[in-house]
Amino acid sequence: MKILLLEDDTALASILVDYLEDEYEVTQIYSMKQALRLSEEENYDLYIFDINVPDGDGISLLKELRDFQDETPAIFITAFESTKYLKSAFESGANDFIRKPFDLEELTQRIENIKRHFGLEGVLKITPTLEFDVKTHTLFDAQKRVHLTHKESECLHYFYKNRHRIVSSDELLQNFWEFDEMPGDDAIRTIVKNLRKHIGKDHIVNIRGEGYKFE
Repeated sequence: MKILLLEDDTALASILVDYLEDEYEVTQIYSMKQALRLSEEENYDLYIFDINVPDGDGISLLKELRDFQDETPAIFITAFESTKYLKSAFESGANDFIRKPFDLEELTQRIENIKRHFGLEGVLKITPTLEFDVKTHTLFDAQKRVHLTHKESECLHYFYKNRHRIVSSDELLQNFWEFDEMPGDDAIRTIVKNLRKHIGKDHIVNIRGEGYKFE
C-alpha cells in the first residue's frame, strides 16, 4: 500500500514516516506543488494531507485532485479546532479527518477503516461466494481459481474501489496506460467482457453514454 504524506512539520513528519513504514510504502513531501506533481506521476492508495502547508492548503489541493477525477482516499490531519475546517474538508472530498495531537494507534485504525471501505486489503469479496486476491490477480471460490491478466486485475480492483460511482472508459485508459501507448475504447470493452465472464454480467453495469458501474 502506497501512501503520499503531505506534512510540513518536520518533527511530526519524521515520526509518522517511521511509524507507517513498518507496514506501508510512504512518500513524504512538504508542499502542495510536490503533491500535485507526484499524484500525476505515481498511483497512490492513500493520501494523508495536513491542511496548513507553506504554499497553499490541503483542502484546496484535494479539491483540485478530485476535479481531475482522482478518487484516491484521503485523510486530513490538522491542528485547527474550528468545525468550519471539518466541513470544508469533507466538501473537498475527504474520507476522514484527525486532529492534532493524536495517538498513532488512532491513525492506524482510521487507515484500517479506509482499507476495508475501499478494498485496499489483500483479498476482496466480489460476490457472496467469489473472492479476489489482489496480489496474485486471482479470482477464486470453492470450486475454481481464475488467474486474471494484469490489466484485468487492475481494472477489477479499480471498479471495486470506485463502486459508489460511474467510471468512464477514458478514466480507465488514463489510469492504466501511458499516453504514448494508450489503446482505444475497444481495449476497455474487451476487459469488461472478460471480467463479466468470470464474475457475472450483472456486477459491471454499462451506463449508456457515461461508462461503467460496479454493483
